[in-house]
Amino acid sequence: MAQPADHSPTPEQRRRYDLLLAGLDLLDQAIAVFDATPKLVTWNKAMLRLLDFPESMVKVGTPFEDFVRFNAERGEYGPGDIDALVLERVASARAFQPHYIERARPNGKVLAIRGVPIPNLGFVSLWTDITEQRRYEAVIQQQNAQLEARVLERTAELEQANAQLAKANSEIDQIAGALRLSEERLRLILDSIPALIAHVDAGQRYRFANRSYAEWFGYTKESIVGRSIEEVFGAEAYAAIRHHLDDAAQGERVSYEYARRNADDRIVHARSVVVPDVSIEGGFQGYFVLSIDITEQKANQAALIQAQKMEAVGQLTGGLAHDFNNLLTIIIGNLSALQGQLHGGASNEHVEPALQAARRGAELIRRLLTYSRRQPLEPSSIEVGALVHNMSHLLVRSLTETIKVRLRLPGEPLFALVDPHQLENALLNLALNARDAMPDGGELTIAVSERKLDAYVARLVQVPPGDYVQIDVTDTGSGIDPELLQRVFEPFFTTKPFGSGSGLGLSMVYGFVRQSGGNIRVVSTPGKGTNVRFVLPRSQPPEAAPVQVERDHSSPRLRQGPVLLVEDEPEVRKVIRLQLTALGHTVIEAESGLEALPMLENIEDIALLISDTVMPGGIGGRELAQRARSLRPDLPILLITGYASADPDDGGLAADVPVLRKPFDQSALSVALNELDPPEENR
Repeated sequence: MAQPADHSPTPEQRRRYDLLLAGLDLLDQAIAVFDATPKLVTWNKAMLRLLDFPESMVKVGTPFEDFVRFNAERGEYGPGDIDALVLERVASARAFQPHYIERARPNGKVLAIRGVPIPNLGFVSLWTDITEQRRYEAVIQQQNAQLEARVLERTAELEQANAQLAKANSEIDQIAGALRLSEERLRLILDSIPALIAHVDAGQRYRFANRSYAEWFGYTKESIVGRSIEEVFGAEAYAAIRHHLDDAAQGERVSYEYARRNADDRIVHARSVVVPDVSIEGGFQGYFVLSIDITEQKANQAALIQAQKMEAVGQLTGGLAHDFNNLLTIIIGNLSALQGQLHGGASNEHVEPALQAARRGAELIRRLLTYSRRQPLEPSSIEVGALVHNMSHLLVRSLTETIKVRLRLPGEPLFALVDPHQLENALLNLALNARDAMPDGGELTIAVSERKLDAYVARLVQVPPGDYVQIDVTDTGSGIDPELLQRVFEPFFTTKPFGSGSGLGLSMVYGFVRQSGGNIRVVSTPGKGTNVRFVLPRSQPPEAAPVQVERDHSSPRLRQGPVLLVEDEPEVRKVIRLQLTALGHTVIEAESGLEALPMLENIEDIALLISDTVMPGGIGGRELAQRARSLRPDLPILLITGYASADPDDGGLAADVPVLRKPFDQSALSVALNELDPPEENR
């Protein structure tokens, strides 16, 4: 009778197995291997530390059912019949199906439990303490609770990325549990997971790589073997990790992150752990490499940082707008009054430039508010192709004769829900930027197309999935340097010479697009040109608008009785009082809501209430308007504000009251009063 072949391990194989088992004991995760019975075959020290099993129980041959029953009796699975709890888990284990669950232990620890079958042999169980990870996710959610809805969505995606990272880590731990099996079975497991695993010899040449590792670098498992790390990584990425490999060659376990450019010319990121392969007999033999692709996590972190930066600048802008608009109201109002008194005299040559400068200041504040997404928009369903076509003559006049403008418009109408004036301003800003980038001439192309974003792409660009209208503005100019490209949306940042630009053009476009529910990105190659692409939510064609009766805005009808003017800034109050007086009104003044309320209660012939929205003293303009309505329902009311929104703290009070935004001049006030109380024949 033939003798069976001797399959006992060689000394070299035993040395490697012992090294791997010793490595398992260094892991924070608990690992246990059960045979098909199922009974315990092997484990690491973390199993005792993490699961609190008695040492007398953890030994080769202990049935899986004993561990389950021990847990059930000490309440690990919660209330219920112990035999039923044990039977359910033993049956699941014997089914040899992969599974993943998370369990909160009575001591407050949260464990991630993963079971992976080993075909025809048994299964591997891995336990990971994810208590701190779950606590960190809760802290992230709490800190980001005040961010806008889009930031909350991105935070949730970041948490999902972290969960996927934890999943990848646990799958790497599965490999460590299977290293005591034969090499062929080990490779089968290694190739079935998305983690990146490799072994490199002392000469830094690959001797093994699993499928995920090889494909991440653009190779097959077979073709990567024998190549050097420098050849696979590329010279630039290799230079960044070389000193880590030198440390590992000295016997240190090292961990690092690195980035490289893949075959698609896209930057990808990975986190690696390198463990030296060292034996007592032969010394340093090479490296064991465990890596995780963290490209998506890096993108989520960058998006969160960008959103936090934008939110901080937006909050600062919204607060400054109130004070600047009050100052500009005083300047514009007094200059307008002075101009009216001069009647075109020589001194008007000095007043008119100052007045124009003040108005440019108001426009600057408006642009800042657009960037911070606090400027009120008036969106409607707009045919984007027609709007771009109608703008073409303006664009041609705004550019030099050496720049050729090309339009690529869709054959069918595409409608987007957008403020048409803001869209025109955005396109004009982009065209002027392109002009400055092509001083010697070139070509400017504006293309409009439909775009459907699936869930994956929508998550990357931070918008909901669905149908969008895509607009591309492309020039053949000088381009933007890569180190400057990430700053192009920052307010006041400009690459133009001093005095040639405010640095608010692209930031205004960014704020408008984001406030409209879309997103924008810039791709540029120095010397070849720049492409600005943004998407806007697609909408249905508008319904036919009802015929509007034209109102007479020539001058407000005088009311019988005085106007009650409530404004806490004395100089602003003075300017508005002079404007009202010039329009023929008698004015009663109050510097706060508390001072104005008794006047409303006791002066019956007050014909009109004009009030600032935010004032000291506990009663703001919204609350004052609400109390005035309860006292005198027919009293006309006009609110004025220097804030981006009508009142940041109005709480919904008197939402139907019209609002006039600072700064304004006498003609704007006249129009607002006309809208407030039109003549009888136009009602």
